[in-house]
Amino acid sequence: MSGHTKTRRIRKSNFIKKRPKERSISWREVFKDEIDKYTEAGLMLRSCRITEELTQKDLAEIIGVSQHHISEMEHGKRPIGKTMAKKLGEFFKVDYRRFL
Repeated sequence: MSGHTKTRRIRKSNFIKKRPKERSISWREVFKDEIDKYTEAGLMLRSCRITEELTQKDLAEIIGVSQHHISEMEHGKRPIGKTMAKKLGEFFKVDYRRFL
């Protein structure tokens, strides 16, 4: 008598549990509270500044404005105009439209 026994084929699909379909979340939804506090353009400015490890004062001296001006732009109290956005884009080596 052979030691081989009859094996039963089992479908893999019986063992694989289907995960519920995950919904992708936009970055705007994730950072909703920060956008409300800083505005989207201000959050971009703040993010770029922190990535480069600069203080508001350091960035202000480089760009040629006051530290208060940088703070107001980050917090959405002062709009970032096209000219300023171009200066920031050039300095951070990103598209200036990020700051508009």
